[in-house]
Order: sequence, then structure tokens, then C-alpha cells
Amino acid sequence: MNETITKELSESQIDQDLLKNVNWGGKFKLWLAFLAVSLIICLYYYYQQLQNGLGVTGLHDYVSWGIYISNFVFFVATSLIGMLISSVLGLMNVSWVKPLARIAELVAVAFAMVAGLIIITDMGRPDRLLNVFMHGRVQSPIVWDIAVVVTYVAISVLLLYIPMLPDIALCRDKLKNVPKWQQKMYKFLALGWSGKAKQFKIMHNYTRILLILIIPIALSIHTVTSWLFAMTLRSGWDSPIFGPYFVSGAFVAGCAAVIIAMYFFQKNYKLKDYITVDHFDRMGRLLVLVALVYVYFNINEIIVPGYKANTADAKHVHEMLYGHESVMFWLVQLGGLVIPFLLILFRPMRRPLPLTLISIIVLAGAWFKRVLIVVPTQLTPYYPIQNVPENWTHYSPTLPEIAITVASFILVLLIMTVLAKLFPIIPIWEVKEEINHNKK
Repeated sequence: MNETITKELSESQIDQDLLKNVNWGGKFKLWLAFLAVSLIICLYYYYQQLQNGLGVTGLHDYVSWGIYISNFVFFVATSLIGMLISSVLGLMNVSWVKPLARIAELVAVAFAMVAGLIIITDMGRPDRLLNVFMHGRVQSPIVWDIAVVVTYVAISVLLLYIPMLPDIALCRDKLKNVPKWQQKMYKFLALGWSGKAKQFKIMHNYTRILLILIIPIALSIHTVTSWLFAMTLRSGWDSPIFGPYFVSGAFVAGCAAVIIAMYFFQKNYKLKDYITVDHFDRMGRLLVLVALVYVYFNINEIIVPGYKANTADAKHVHEMLYGHESVMFWLVQLGGLVIPFLLILFRPMRRPLPLTLISIIVLAGAWFKRVLIVVPTQLTPYYPIQNVPENWTHYSPTLPEIAITVASFILVLLIMTVLAKLFPIIPIWEVKEEINHNKK
């Protein structure tokens, strides 16, 4: 932290700067109302789907996984950033990530929680979820996926909550102008925290256990998601590299999401002294590193089946490179990955605004990349598609599908917005601890 927060700050100044945003101001209520109204409009289309079934979507016998499953894969991927920032870099004692760890955990919790809901929207009938628990087979990757998603959400919530105990106690002691229910909530969640050395020791021990535990769980969540595809014999999915390929892509999407969130909080919460230009520069370098690994897997994804060129693989690769999917394919690969990667190599592009704009493009590209993973393979089966309605030869999401997908993003924004207004977005006690340590 001493490498990035260079301004001299007193403890009272830190309290004032980081607690001033824990309130329910007029702009926040307006933003919350906008999200709520938008969500209600989108949920109307989900009501239509509940009433009329998946027939209101563009899904059919050949493409039974459309943008719902693409969105699920994207959300699971983005949620992995909590593990990379908090656990991997945290355990390596990389100090500059400390002010960003809570933002990364917020992103992880919000995306992971909503990912579980997306599975339900793809089922059409929510009551069918019970069948997974009542009649699910242990051999089924779907059962594995639900198990690791639930576990990952639980550990991510604990990893957000436990290191936040000192800050919750600070909110309990300092914020006297918040509503009564909020004061009671802080008192309850603080668990009697009084800042004793023994309490810090217990908190550090539990946090360290969670940081270690979440690494295999997080790797499992996206590896198992990749197995939903790789365990089949379909061309485009039948690949032994899908596990690491998915994980590397997850880090790209997650880094981009955190950079966008950093920029939002820095500007709107006026946190330039805590989320500095140097933080953006370092996150940009991290994005370059994970993007480089992801580019490597993308090259493998095309070259190996393209070289073998058995009938189904050749057709799939042809569709991606020159066929119906080629425009999206090249836009995603070049516009959403390679060109941003090359741009971020230059230091001016790692400043807050350029890096944020690039990250928005990378994140959008990461979403469409999941569509390319999920949809085209289903349109290139081993047996030719014939004697079926014309609309079964392609896939286009309908308005209800798009609206329900948009609802999932609104839910993520709602979760992050509310949590960021209830709790300090920067770990106050860690900032103070680091500054005091540097004075010695």
C-alpha cells in the first residue's frame, strides 16, 4: 500500500474520507429507483416465460443453451477475480492490492450470487431445480456445478465479511446519523468487536484459512463449468484444455470488471487518494499478463481442431473463421482481446480513463466470447440439420431472453450499489495499519 498511497493522511482524515460515502443520499436513492424500475420491467418478461414456458425464447431442439447459459458462464468467470486479488495476491503479500481487495470481493459476491439464479432462468420452470437436489446423480457435472457455486458464494461472503469486522465496528461507533435499523445492523454484525489484539489475531487466522480454502474452490467452480461442455463429444467442446482455458478467460473478465468498478468508486466517492493512478497502472499490467495467457489458449482452441480437420471440427472452425459466426468471432478476438492487450502495453493507456474504456470493451468482448463458446457448437452437430422448421437452423435471442439477461446485470448492480452504501468500500483499518507501520 505504501507503494501506491503516497499522500500523508491522518487517522481522522481517513475515517472522514472513507465513511462519508456510507449514507443514503438523494442521488443514491434516485439511482436505486432507476435500477428497481428497470428490474421490474425486465421481470415482467420473466413472468411471461413462467406463464408460457421457454417457447417465448429463441431456444429450440438444436440450440437448447442460448444466451442464458452464455451469461451464466460469463458471471461465474467474472466472480473468480475475488480469488485472484484477495487470495493469490493477498497470500503473496502484494501490498498494493489491499485497498482494492474489498472491491474485488464485492464483484465476486455479486456475480457469483446472480450466477446461481441464471441457472434457474434457463430451466424455464423454477420448481425443476428441486429435481437436481432430490434426484440428481453424483456423476452429473450439473450437480457438481451447483455444489461448487453454492460453496463459492458462501466462502466469498465470509471473505468479504470477516476482514470487514473492524470497519463495521467503526460504522457502529462513528455513524450516528444513519437510520436506526442501520445502527442496529452494525451493532449485530460487529459481533461485539472492540479492537483487542486477541480479536485481531482470531480474525487474521480465520481470514487466512478462507484465503487458502477459496483457491481450490474458485478453480473448481470454473473448471466444473467448463466440464459441462468438455465432458461431451461435440466438436468445439470436446477439448482437454477447457479447464485452464476457462480459468484464464475468467481472470481477464474479472480484472476488467474490477477496473471499471475502481473508476466508478474513485470518481463518485472521491477516493483519488486511496485508488490512485498507480493502482490503475498495476491493474493494467495484471490485465496484460492474464490476457497473454488467454490469447495462448485461444490460439490452441482454433489451431488444433483446424489442423486435424475432421468433418465436424472443420465445419465448426470454418463457421468461426469465415462463416456465419466470423464477424462476431473476429470482433471478439481482435477488438475485445488482442488490440486491447496491445494498447495496454503502453503506459498512457494504463491511466484511469483510457484503461477503464478499454476494460469496458474487454468485458463486453468477454460476454460475446461466451456466446461463441456456447451457441455455434450446437448449430454444427455430427448429423446434418434437416427436415426441421427454418428457424431451427439458426439462433436469435428474443426480447424476453434479452430482458431477462439484462435483469441479471441489474441485480449485480443492485447488490454492489447497496453493499457499497452500507459499508466502506476501502478497508479503513488496513489503510491505517499500513500507514502506522510505515511511520515506524
